[in-house]
Amino acid sequence: MKVVDAISEILKREGVEFLSCYPTNTLIEAAASAGIKPLVCRQERVGVGIADGFTRITNGKRIGVFTMQAGPGAENAFSGITTAYSDSVPILLLPVGHARNTSQVFHFFRSVQAYAPVTKWTEEITLANQVPEIMRRAFSYLKMGRLGPVLVEIPNDAAVEEFPLASVNYTPVKRTVSGANARDIEEAAKVLVQAKSPVIIAGQGVLYAEAADDLVELAELLQAPVTTTLEGKSAFPEHHPLSLGTGAGVMPRPVQTFLQKADVVLAIGASLTKQSIVAAPIPGGKVIIHATNDERDINKHYPADYPILGDAKPVLRQFIEATKDLLGAKNRDGGSVAAEIKKGREEWMAEWMPKLTSNEKPINPYRVMWEFMNLFDREKVIVTHDAGSPRNQLVPFYQAPTPRSYIGWGKSHALGTGLGLIMGAKLAAPDKFCVNFMGDAAFGMTGLDFETAVRCNIPILTIVLNNNFMAAETHSMHASHERYGTMNILGNYADLARSLGGWSERVEEPGEIVLALKRARKVTDDGKAALLEFITSREINYSRMRD
Repeated sequence: MKVVDAISEILKREGVEFLSCYPTNTLIEAAASAGIKPLVCRQERVGVGIADGFTRITNGKRIGVFTMQAGPGAENAFSGITTAYSDSVPILLLPVGHARNTSQVFHFFRSVQAYAPVTKWTEEITLANQVPEIMRRAFSYLKMGRLGPVLVEIPNDAAVEEFPLASVNYTPVKRTVSGANARDIEEAAKVLVQAKSPVIIAGQGVLYAEAADDLVELAELLQAPVTTTLEGKSAFPEHHPLSLGTGAGVMPRPVQTFLQKADVVLAIGASLTKQSIVAAPIPGGKVIIHATNDERDINKHYPADYPILGDAKPVLRQFIEATKDLLGAKNRDGGSVAAEIKKGREEWMAEWMPKLTSNEKPINPYRVMWEFMNLFDREKVIVTHDAGSPRNQLVPFYQAPTPRSYIGWGKSHALGTGLGLIMGAKLAAPDKFCVNFMGDAAFGMTGLDFETAVRCNIPILTIVLNNNFMAAETHSMHASHERYGTMNILGNYADLARSLGGWSERVEEPGEIVLALKRARKVTDDGKAALLEFITSREINYSRMRD
């Protein structure tokens, strides 16, 4: 048994089902021999995205793994890991490294050093007999506390070194979580119950804790409206009467309305990072209860009047029991809250309906998204956006009904990320209709990996909104475009997808949107990757916070 064989055996015991990868790499052969299916991508950061999307949909119960060669392969994967790190996604990165006797050469890229700022933990295998304890540490970091990517570098000479033991002594790591200090909960619960206009902000910590039902129970007890961060989108059912929608760089108007009037804000499973793309700003003068499992987030950007340390699920249960004790037989009157949310949403939607139902040509991208979200049963769909306009146009209007029916991302937002994420999502949930929305610029970054979906039998639908233009940059590239045409982009992506072996259509008529979507759905149901290219207008109006 060699070191890579021992690692493969440990991966199998930890339930790893596939290895997202790019050659040349001795671990790929060892994993395949152990019965772990290799999925060879076209570009390393897409391979990372596949592992990332898989892990998100399983809530970290099954860990996505990516491996690549030393040097260029490790360098190319970097931006994929920055996305996982910024979104706290636990994926295992297993780069091959340079031989141990050359690893200190100053011009060699050493993953264990270079990735340290964008991983939760890194370690290099230097002694073969340490493999079980190194992997045990890696999976412990992947399963405990605030989640995030972990890296174990395998020097290429160590990879093929003989493992010195007769068998691998390894037991899978069990995850454990902790609740909060009972007195802290009691004090914060009193504030919530006495609040006139409480608002709950839910982050993706609620998703990883599988605490969506608990969140609904607490919100209904308090009759408190709920908004989510971008990464937390789907943690609270967005068709619920108390749902405000997702508060991010773009948002439904009720989010802003209720944050403005709130006197108490409970943030649960959220980092409260001030980042304009992923979270709505909290206006000043609010009492803030901040519950998170990472002390580094508390008082980071907003002062926490009531800091709570603990995992989202046990903390929510503690809040529920404390709230029941305080309310007794009384119920908070929430009918007026739900009615106000409904009225505000209806007024906001009325302003946007002309775009959502537009018959203009080229097709308005809002029309594509509107038809999509009303055509399919969203409980059977997993959808994600890409960076830029597709994200800004989809996030406010798409109502995610169940946990992980939507993958939101954006703190570190490399164009093209959504393609890998949706492939990983399909691997994790093969019974779901998995769809990613991309712009033409995003497709230009990673579009060739559509062939990975075709070759690896991952039947996703990619929707490309093609306006032959970098529309999101309109406000910042006036002079360069006027003089040199810098925002123009060209391509027929339906033709490209077909040449890569997938099914595709190019749609130019608004009246063809629904029929094309139905045909694409059938293709994916039949087990084939599909791509729809919609020729769209240069729409740059977004539902941003009002001045």
